[in-house]
Amino acid sequence: MVTGALLLAGCGSDADGTADLSVQAAYIPQPVSDTMAAGFLTIVNKGDAQDELTSVTSPAAGQVTLHRTAGSSMEQVGSFDVPAHGRLVFNSGGNHLMFEMLKTKPVQGDTVTVRLHFASSDPLTVEMPVKSATYTPKTGH
Repeated sequence: MVTGALLLAGCGSDADGTADLSVQAAYIPQPVSDTMAAGFLTIVNKGDAQDELTSVTSPAAGQVTLHRTAGSSMEQVGSFDVPAHGRLVFNSGGNHLMFEMLKTKPVQGDTVTVRLHFASSDPLTVEMPVKSATYTPKTGH
């Protein structure tokens, strides 16, 4: 079963000690707001080197910002580390993407294109499906 995002662009191999990045389980819950939405995904690094997610862009929004949730407060951050042989997880109640100044409100069944920018690796373009507002991804896969 295929879950998550369709990866449109990838990075090279880790033969030279670089990151080897891919994206899984990307989605956007249908937002209640006309101007903002949250996005979730997992960046997997199978490479020997750490990388850093430095920004996200999308034609669907005026800007996309990176947020971390600590306790009950949310704070914007400039970047997130993507550990070697590890993952960077964005999930409900934790790290997330904030789509701000939406150009149109995404609805269930739509797909939103995002471009993930890294400190060392080439950008990744990902298609994020819009799910129901109450969608909860399956875990343990």
